[in-house]
Amino acid sequence: MTDLFDEQLQQRLKKNAPLANRMRPRDFKEFFGQEDLVAKESPLRQAIEADRLASLIFWGPPGSGKTTLARIVASKTEAYFARFSAVTSGVKDIRAAIADARDRLKFSGRKTILFIDEIHRFNKAQQDALLPHVEDGTIVLIGATTENPSFEVISPLLSRSAVYVLKSLDKKAMSKIIKAALKDEKRGFGASDLKIEKKALERLSVYADGDARVGLNGLDFAANYFLNKGEQEIKDKELSEILEKHALRYDKKGEEHYTVISAFIKSMRDSDPDGALYWLARMVEAGEDPRFIARRMIIFASEDVSSADFRGLLIANAVAQAVEYVGMPEAQINLAHGATYLATAKKSNASYSAFLEARQDAKKGAYGVPMHLRNAVTNLMKDLGYGKDYKYAHKFKDAKVKQTHFPKEIGEKKYYKP
Repeated sequence: MTDLFDEQLQQRLKKNAPLANRMRPRDFKEFFGQEDLVAKESPLRQAIEADRLASLIFWGPPGSGKTTLARIVASKTEAYFARFSAVTSGVKDIRAAIADARDRLKFSGRKTILFIDEIHRFNKAQQDALLPHVEDGTIVLIGATTENPSFEVISPLLSRSAVYVLKSLDKKAMSKIIKAALKDEKRGFGASDLKIEKKALERLSVYADGDARVGLNGLDFAANYFLNKGEQEIKDKELSEILEKHALRYDKKGEEHYTVISAFIKSMRDSDPDGALYWLARMVEAGEDPRFIARRMIIFASEDVSSADFRGLLIANAVAQAVEYVGMPEAQINLAHGATYLATAKKSNASYSAFLEARQDAKKGAYGVPMHLRNAVTNLMKDLGYGKDYKYAHKFKDAKVKQTHFPKEIGEKKYYKP
C-alpha cells in the first residue's frame, strides 16, 4: 500500500510541477544551448556514453543546464547515482552515502556517482570530507556550481576534477526550448495547440536572460493567461505587459557581482563613458549597494586618474557623500555624474605604479631610518646623532634640497614617473 501511495504522490507531483521542471531534457537531443560541450565527438559526451567518468565540476550561470546534464549522466550510467544538495545536506549525509558506496563497491562491484548541487555552499571542512573518497575511487564526484570553482572549491578537490564551463543560454537556444515546450503534448502545451507570435517568442527569449528556468516559467504564466482567456496565440503586446518587470540576473554576493563591477571599472579606465553608464545601470537596476559602487569610484580616482586630474578624487568623494546624504533612487544621478566625469578625465596610474615599485623594495627588509631623518626629541637621542646634518628644506631656494631619503641598503630610487 505504501508503495502504491508513494507512486501516486510522485505522479501528482510530476503533474503539478512547474513547466521548467516538467520540460527538463531527458537526453542530449533535448539539451539545447551547450552543443559544443556535448557534441558527439566531444570528450565529455564520449566519456558519458562510454560510462567512463572521472570526477567533474559543472560551472555555469543559473538555468544553463548543470543539474540537467547531471541527470542525463544518471540515465546513461550503470553506476549508482546519488544526488545531494549542499543547501540541505551536511557531512553526516555525505558520510552515510560514502559508507553505502563503499559497501556497494565491495559487494557488487558497482560504482557510485555522487552528485552535489551547489557544491560551492559546502565549506572547506565539508569539501575536505569528500577528498579521500574521490582519491581512492570510492565515489565519482560531480559538483554543480554557479560560482567560480577557483575560489569556491578547495584546490585538492579541484585538481582531481575536470571542470566544464556551461555558458549562459543565447536567444537561439531559448527559442528552441520555448518552442519544444509548446509542442510537447505530455509535458508542455502541445495538447492545447497553443501558438506564439514571432515577436512574442523573441521577447520571451530575451526576458529569460540566459536562464531556461526563467524562460519556461515565464512561458507557463503567459500560456495559462492566454488559455484562460480562450485565446490560442500568445501575442507580443499583451506579453510585454505580463513580463513588464524584466528581472536581471545579478547575484550581489556571487561572481556576477565582481564581473559587472570589473566591466564598469574597465569601461571608465578605457575612457568610455557610454560603456560605464551601461554597467552602472545594470548594477543600479539589479539593486547593487550604491555605496559599494561609490567606494570603487573613489579607488578608481586615485588608481587610474590620480595626478592627471586632481579633481577626480574630489568628485568621487563628493559622489560618495551624496549617496549617503541623498539616498536612492535620486543618488543614481550622482553616480552617473561621477562615472561620466571619471571616464572622460585624463588618466595616469603613475602614483599607483610607483607605490607598487616602492612596496617591492619595502619587502626587502626593515632597514633602519637614516640618522639625519630621525627626530631628536630627547637629549639622549640628540647625543646619539638623531637629526644630525639634516637639511631643513625651507632654508633653501624653492624649498628644494638634495639629501638622501632612503636606507643605504636600498640606495637612491626613482619610482614616480609622471
